[in-house]
Amino acid sequence: MEKILVLGMGKVGSLVGVLLSKNFKITALDHKKPHYDYTLPFECIEGNVTDTIFLRELMQNYDAVVSALPYFLNKDIALLAHELELHYFDLTEDVPTTQFIQELSKTAKKVMAPQCGLAPGLIGIVGKDLSLSFDKLRDIELRVGALPRYPNGQLAYSFTWSPHGVINEYLNDAEAIHNGKRKNVPSLEGFEYINIEGQEFEAFTTSGGLGTLCETFEGKVDTLNYKTIRYPGHGKLMKFLMYELILKDDKEQLEQILSNAKPPVEEDVVYVYAVVEGWKNKTLSRREYYKAFYPIEIEGKHWRAISWTTAASLVAVIEMVAAGTLIQKGFLKQEEIPFDKFIKTQTGSLFL
Repeated sequence: MEKILVLGMGKVGSLVGVLLSKNFKITALDHKKPHYDYTLPFECIEGNVTDTIFLRELMQNYDAVVSALPYFLNKDIALLAHELELHYFDLTEDVPTTQFIQELSKTAKKVMAPQCGLAPGLIGIVGKDLSLSFDKLRDIELRVGALPRYPNGQLAYSFTWSPHGVINEYLNDAEAIHNGKRKNVPSLEGFEYINIEGQEFEAFTTSGGLGTLCETFEGKVDTLNYKTIRYPGHGKLMKFLMYELILKDDKEQLEQILSNAKPPVEEDVVYVYAVVEGWKNKTLSRREYYKAFYPIEIEGKHWRAISWTTAASLVAVIEMVAAGTLIQKGFLKQEEIPFDKFIKTQTGSLFL
């Protein structure tokens, strides 16, 4: 793998390109060339990603395509990657999109790897790694939160990534394993309070965070769930907006309201927390993983925590595929990625 096409030059997409450009020849495509206060170390061209004729002609010149676009654009891009026999990577949290790509991958000649972000993505890699310590599993509970470090207002939030994606996660049902049975559960439910180093948070169910973990662990655990971490009170207000004011039926207006009210902040934090319980040598025990990630400097530029953790998760997987560490064709589940090898990659080492 030498030449990679990156689609979408938002904050995450541009950093994906920056990180990949250290080892690969990168070209980026966006509907409009980005104008940042720094120079991108790769070529960026303008073009319409929904123009399949244009995109097919462009993509055939590359070994892999990476989509950092909104989830609803990914099915057509995955179809083209499959047709042109390119490796395919994306950041989608959308369950129907992933299921579509999983079906497509049955006849793929190259790797098809959706869900290469934080949740799904890194959290599934961590959860699977913790589970390997046990002879028999009982519970796997996974939690991730991308939050402003210094929250204000009752919503206590900032849209440092796509409001459209956040709304999608809050609205769609989530997969879980409960009492040993795989099922769908409503998002914005299952509230719990957790305390991390003296700071109180709430967590509630949201869709997409488990990726393919329910499929992998069905019949092997009593409980498997994913919840999003927020400051206390956030979930109740979102339920009010979506269900009492019925803004769930006007997602465009809801997105506009939230984007206007809670713009991105520069100082954010990403919490990654995983708990696995089970038996080893007939003794019940528990393993935990917890880390807080903050903004860092990369190539002399300040990157928000949500931007670099998402981008680095994806790039580390690409590095592993390029090195032959992972499968070379078909559907790649995030939980099939060994965590110890993930953090030994050039980009994965950022998580240490």
